Amino acid sequence: MSFIEAENIWKSYGKGEAKTVVLKGINLKIEEGEFVAIIGPSGCGKSTLLNILGLLDTPDKGNLYINNKKTTRMSENERARFRRKISGFIFQQFYLINSLTALENVELPMMLEGYSKNYRKRRAKQLLESVDLGDRLYYYPYQLSGGQQQRVAIARALANNPKIIFADEPTGNLDSKRSQQIMDILKNLHDEGITIVMVTHELEYTKYATKIVKMKDGMIVDILG
Repeated sequence: MSFIEAENIWKSYGKGEAKTVVLKGINLKIEEGEFVAIIGPSGCGKSTLLNILGLLDTPDKGNLYINNKKTTRMSENERARFRRKISGFIFQQFYLINSLTALENVELPMMLEGYSKNYRKRRAKQLLESVDLGDRLYYYPYQLSGGQQQRVAIARALANNPKIIFADEPTGNLDSKRSQQIMDILKNLHDEGITIVMVTHELEYTKYATKIVKMKDGMIVDILG
């Protein structure tokens, strides 16, 4: 079985006349170590699919297997624990906690897993240094540029040694220079063996991908690679 395998995934929101079907029978296999770019027009279901693959949302119908586990039978708490152990998330809006320093933001996932204070601080420092933020450990998000905040978010995503990174428009709020920095970091992570699944509107960044998934109207219309 593939590292991630989605079988006949359907998802809708609303009820009755307000019901909108967002995903329509999605079938997708992702192998360990791939860099997958999901592309398509706005509203085609890209982010919804990413959220389901990353266990942030659940399908109405269909099955999702990750690392040989049938996640669609898990409880909410089981999904949360599994998600923390196997994956990291990077979002367009960064979602850093403004009352915490960069170091504390990166420590947070490790705190939830019960790691010691000394270990958390040491690893968070190492991760921030790895994204060239060793001189910004005690800065708050509002003291950082957009590119720096996204690099903190990447360090946080790596805190628990994930096998897979889910990235939803990770360069969407950044200028071209800072976007390139983020893509270089993602490429390096992929080169180290981490599986990357990224939603993007920027077609130029699909050059980093080993597989391109094209979506339209809630369906996968083509897979390249």
